[in-house]
Amino acid sequence: MSKYFLNYLDELESEAIFILREVWAQFENPVILFSGGKDSILVTHLAKKAFYPAKIPFALLHVDTGHNFPETLQFRDDLVNKLGVKLIVGSVQQSINDGRVAEERGKNATRNALQITTLLDTIEEHKIDCAIGGGRRDEEKARAKERFFSHRNDFGEWDPKNQRPELWNLLNGKHFEGEHFRAFPISNWTEMDVWNYIKRENIDIPSLYVAHKREVVWRSNSWIPVSEFLKLEEGEEIHNKKIRFRTLGDITITGGIESEADSLEKIVEEVAAMRKTERGDRSDDKRSETAMEDRKKQGYF
Repeated sequence: MSKYFLNYLDELESEAIFILREVWAQFENPVILFSGGKDSILVTHLAKKAFYPAKIPFALLHVDTGHNFPETLQFRDDLVNKLGVKLIVGSVQQSINDGRVAEERGKNATRNALQITTLLDTIEEHKIDCAIGGGRRDEEKARAKERFFSHRNDFGEWDPKNQRPELWNLLNGKHFEGEHFRAFPISNWTEMDVWNYIKRENIDIPSLYVAHKREVVWRSNSWIPVSEFLKLEEGEEIHNKKIRFRTLGDITITGGIESEADSLEKIVEEVAAMRKTERGDRSDDKRSETAMEDRKKQGYF
């Protein structure tokens, strides 16, 4: 790896740490949105660096859909214990039980959109004024519209046309009662940057990101993992493939790719040759051209 590229990673790291410290300085009760995916793991690692030798001052907030990969939940719990931080869990199942949201039906049913209500309810319950996310501008066109400090109104809604300018690294977190912010410290990182940094820092990641044998079904041009939540359609066959996941969401919507990348070095090499976005195998983003932006306007991550 070149000296220039190492310096570039250092610049990205410094920018992210600056934003995390600004969040802590400007808000009363910020949290890290933690999904167990590589980006939220990276943000948590950066927070650890930003406040070392003190503990991370943010709680981790996980919206549990009930359709998670078991590996993700185990990784989450192990990391929380290791770091000694507070974990806040918002339950989509509880939102369903309370009649706050209704379960989707059909073979492509997902709880992905249901997370919005659970997240906003959890933010209100715990009086959270800033939720730090791992969104990156290269992931999806809607996320490319985000600022470092992204304002949400008192209904939790995002208006991409009404965001504050961020000139000369001046970040404005002022808000009225009931409003809150989302902060995105790794907005300027690419998927390649993330993996090179994970490799450089030797950051632990869930085994799902590494190529492994798994039972899968070919659906929506992706290998969808077999689980208790997957309803097989007539003609669908279960295959045993060596796959890995580029992004992690619900087990019902996260598609894998066939891969031999069983180490960080091989993952970096594979990502360098990719011509398809990492969210290209997420079935929730295939529902419409504006699926992500529509969800974000309602309060999604």
